[in-house]
Amino acid sequence: MNKREKGAQKEEQVCAYLLSMGVKIKERNFRCRQGEIDIIGYDGEYLVFFEVKYRSSRNMGSAAEAVGPAKQRKICFVADYYRMLHRLGDNVPIRFDVVAIDGETLRWIKNAFYYMAR
Repeated sequence: MNKREKGAQKEEQVCAYLLSMGVKIKERNFRCRQGEIDIIGYDGEYLVFFEVKYRSSRNMGSAAEAVGPAKQRKICFVADYYRMLHRLGDNVPIRFDVVAIDGETLRWIKNAFYYMAR
């Protein structure tokens, strides 16, 4: 299984997990010129932008550590575009979560980072 197939498999696993936790998934792999967001959905009243990261081992650090400041800024920028595209005003509460998979251990990190304006 190549890297892309493994990533798709892990995203499927995360979607199944999030659905079981009551998340209403609206989009997967939302892409625009600015970048991509893996999963977008509602957790209660919050519109959540999910980043999924997988590491088969900790040789290169944990999966959560792979979502550094540059990646966070890019996700925020794409989230701004998504909100503009769907005419979602500032009254819709948003959150940025990371679902980190290290080996077989899945962790859902709510509020993994805060919004960063460009």
